[in-house]
Amino acid sequence: MKIQRFGLLASVAVVGSLALTACGSDNNSNSGATAGGSGSASSSSSDCPTGTLNAEGSSAQKNAIEEAISAFQDTCSGATINYNPTGSGAGIKQFLAGQVDFAGSDSALKKTEKDGKIEVDEAAKYCGSPAWNLPMVTGPIAVAYNVKGVDKLVLTPEVIANIFNGKVTTWNDASIAKINSGVTLPSEPIKVFFRSDESGTTENFTKYLNAAAPSAWTAEPGKAWTGKGEGKEKSAGVAGAVQSTEGGITYAEWSYAKDNKLGIAQVDNGAGPVELNGESVGKAIAAAKPDGEGNDLRLKLDYATKVPGAYPINLVTYEIVCSKGKDAAKAKLTKAFLKSFASEKTQSSLEGIGYAPLPTEVRTKVDTAIDALS
Repeated sequence: MKIQRFGLLASVAVVGSLALTACGSDNNSNSGATAGGSGSASSSSSDCPTGTLNAEGSSAQKNAIEEAISAFQDTCSGATINYNPTGSGAGIKQFLAGQVDFAGSDSALKKTEKDGKIEVDEAAKYCGSPAWNLPMVTGPIAVAYNVKGVDKLVLTPEVIANIFNGKVTTWNDASIAKINSGVTLPSEPIKVFFRSDESGTTENFTKYLNAAAPSAWTAEPGKAWTGKGEGKEKSAGVAGAVQSTEGGITYAEWSYAKDNKLGIAQVDNGAGPVELNGESVGKAIAAAKPDGEGNDLRLKLDYATKVPGAYPINLVTYEIVCSKGKDAAKAKLTKAFLKSFASEKTQSSLEGIGYAPLPTEVRTKVDTAIDALS
């Protein structure tokens, strides 16, 4: 893995043939997708603008965007894309401050006021045009655990909520045993780990708890954790903590649970236990309702879904961009990279490292929106 530091962000620049082994990924495929998504070994100069882009945000999409950067730079060697996985909240702040060319966020820009500001308005002010939320990475959230001898675990929304709010404190609690007949559960304490940084993963996980178990989880969803447990920074922090802690449990994006070889609970929203996999996530994302206008493609997920076979705890990472770029050269490069990222070839490569490809109906809309960037 070649590493490059740059200025204020001190981010990792993923250059040339990036190997994801340094991130713990079990996939090292370079899909070779071109800026146009054809996956050919070469591309015209019009498809491959040169230059450097700096981006920041969601740590949940870190492995996915590194895979996409690798594919793009394999074909477009004159381009450098730097991505700093500092968390969704930090990414949006840096974007609004003009410090990065685009942001990755596990929740779309807010339309409501917080701390005297409305993110949508602030972004439009910075861009001089509307900012668009483009769903690019489907990152299911795993309820990941480390309990010796427990290879299969089923949890309901209420039980998950009561574990993370501190009401269920041992693994052999009656509420867990009731839905795991035949499983030998230890009497050891449950050790909860949560994201200590402002996190889109936290926001989406608490949206799920609030929607699917409203009587058990009454706190308002948000990027800042309001439940119990011990805080760790970023997705890697919570997943690593569970890996090294017998009895540990956390919520983490699927790729981090896979990288750390953690147990992943099946979730029963009321239509039977559902295993986390690409197909079950795709069913849930395809059913999401549009929540934006025109090419602002924010989605409204149904966290309380009872569609059979649909995995309900998901996040979508958006790449947040100015619809009209402030710098023509950077806008052209941003468009080329996102076109490659959204391509069927690159999206298909993501499942092997713990993400679900965008459903075709969503990917088609994203492709149209990218074409409209100027």
